[in-house]
Amino acid sequence: MTDEIREILPPHTGSAFLAMAALRPALRDEATFVRLVDDVQRAEGYRLVGVFEPAGAAARAVAGFRVGHALSFGRYLYVDDLSTLGDARRRGYGGRLLEWLFTEARRLGCDQVRLDSGVGPTRTDAHRLYMNTGMAIAAHHFTHVLDG
Repeated sequence: MTDEIREILPPHTGSAFLAMAALRPALRDEATFVRLVDDVQRAEGYRLVGVFEPAGAAARAVAGFRVGHALSFGRYLYVDDLSTLGDARRRGYGGRLLEWLFTEARRLGCDQVRLDSGVGPTRTDAHRLYMNTGMAIAAHHFTHVLDG
């Protein structure tokens, strides 16, 4: 039996917590994560998909995504989160999730798949993965954090 990719739906949202926390260390605990995803983000169209090893209850890698529209680039699938547990890296899970996302985007009639990625020396492997799956650096993303 081999690993499988499947969508993570309530009440199984917690199965994505450990893999997501590898990317988002500010997530304090599984209950908070589940509440944010199920009560806030899913209402905004957020979906989760994960890679599961046989007999494994927790995802080894996860992707969180949503569909949107923009005048500048049409209908798109946006990847909010793409994360793999440290001990599961270099097994092809990230690439398999991206391929799943590309297929899902086509099925949903999207024109593009988009994601933002942090910069710096710790992001080199992630950027290599994105480029190796056919993604290109298309823009600079600017942010202004609002006070209070």
